[in-house]
Amino acid sequence: MQAIHKRPIPISDVDKLIDDVENEIMGREEKEIDSSVIGELVMEKLRDLDDVAYVRFASVYREFKDVDTFLREIEKLAKKKGSSK
Repeated sequence: MQAIHKRPIPISDVDKLIDDVENEIMGREEKEIDSSVIGELVMEKLRDLDDVAYVRFASVYREFKDVDTFLREIEKLAKKKGSSK
């Protein structure tokens, strides 16, 4: 919720993201799912939903240590967005 705070994201989109992550987890064969898998799923879904929310979540989840790490992540995001157009 912190990642999407003050972002123009409808609550229905947030609910769908949560449902999608839950469905992916429930569809797995494993009885236990590592929290890192859940974090990666959330990041993947946020990346598609809102760039700013994704960067916010990733900066905390991946524990960005400095500005260079933060900038590299933004550059990767920009490249991915540019190649999908």
